[in-house]
Amino acid sequence: VQLQASGGGLVQAGGSLRLSCAASGRDFTSYVIGWFRQAPGKEREFVAAISRGGGITFYVDFVKGRFTISRDNAKDTVYLQMNSLKPEDTAVYYCAADLRPTGYSDSPARYDYWGQGTLVTVSS
Repeated sequence: VQLQASGGGLVQAGGSLRLSCAASGRDFTSYVIGWFRQAPGKEREFVAAISRGGGITFYVDFVKGRFTISRDNAKDTVYLQMNSLKPEDTAVYYCAADLRPTGYSDSPARYDYWGQGTLVTVSS
């Protein structure tokens, strides 16, 4: 599985960005996709995940109501719409694939494949 994250950039606080994660190499509907982020000097943390069919989503508390994860299985792509961005959202954002047949996890260790990351910078 290859994952390509894109869509990062510089935005002012209160603004929006949409990240994309394009996948290839395996049946896209067979794995959960998660978004994680890592700020300088901090550990990688879970942001959101979406089920194989796209009908179930999971979010960490501090992005609920601001971020929306979705997937287009026809395009083998997962999106992370980020609204009301805050300076503390500044980080490198990574998408990852969990190939286990059931369940989901917010632990990076659970995920089998990772994209290269895309930098999001939110200015105050």
